[in-house]
Amino acid sequence: MDTTTLLTAYDEQLRTSGASPDAAITTLGPVKLVEFTADRGFVTYRDLADADEGLIGQLVAAARAFFEADTAIREVEWKTRGHDHAPGLHEALTAHGFVPEEPESIMLGEAKLLATDVPLPEGVTLRQVEDENDVRAMSAMADEVFGGPISEERANALLQRLQSGDGTELWVAEADGKIVSSGRLQPVPRSDFAGIWGGSTRPEWRGRGIYRALTAARARSALRMGKTLIHSDSTEYSRPILERSGLIKVSTTTPYVWRRPVTTDTHTERAL
Repeated sequence: MDTTTLLTAYDEQLRTSGASPDAAITTLGPVKLVEFTADRGFVTYRDLADADEGLIGQLVAAARAFFEADTAIREVEWKTRGHDHAPGLHEALTAHGFVPEEPESIMLGEAKLLATDVPLPEGVTLRQVEDENDVRAMSAMADEVFGGPISEERANALLQRLQSGDGTELWVAEADGKIVSSGRLQPVPRSDFAGIWGGSTRPEWRGRGIYRALTAARARSALRMGKTLIHSDSTEYSRPILERSGLIKVSTTTPYVWRRPVTTDTHTERAL
């Protein structure tokens, strides 16, 4: 499949409410304001309908106000794409407190290209995990690899996905009973796509084919679900691996994130 065909499928199948069927969605002109969980928001759209700089500024301001009014929301991501026509979007987002994070490559391709036999290093095994202890261990490993604190909230979110019955699968590679790599498979309802997300490998185990093997296992599972296309937002670590397997970089995506300021109550005590 060529780049144009893949990018058209991405825009038409993934950039709609169908990509988040269980979320609460509010429509704001061409923009969809998505509440995935009680404390996290997301902004997406098929396109900005040829909006000019002034209208884009109004949309950003309205989206920020919408999420800010819900005091339970702590973090909102506005997902931009490099192939969009969106004059003034960067300026409007930063003016309203959205901070750009590192750009990633939008990788698309046929699942069958990834579903190959990949030899594993001796002593390394792959398996799908569902048990709570396994999920928490997987989440903690990923947190460590990405350099952040271990987050109970992220582990809880993974468990909620599994319990929702939306087809989410969690896969790990283990050596000597220790998780050394992991990744998630996320089928997208009413589409040809499944997403591969959260790929992480401990530094000392990189370059040995483990990530490719985990990707192949997830691609085979996607095919069993009837999903023929794979999508992934990839870092510069995973992009070359996916390209060698036949996926194509069709565009870039940059998340802009607004985080609610943390406030603490202080009390002044006076000695009597």
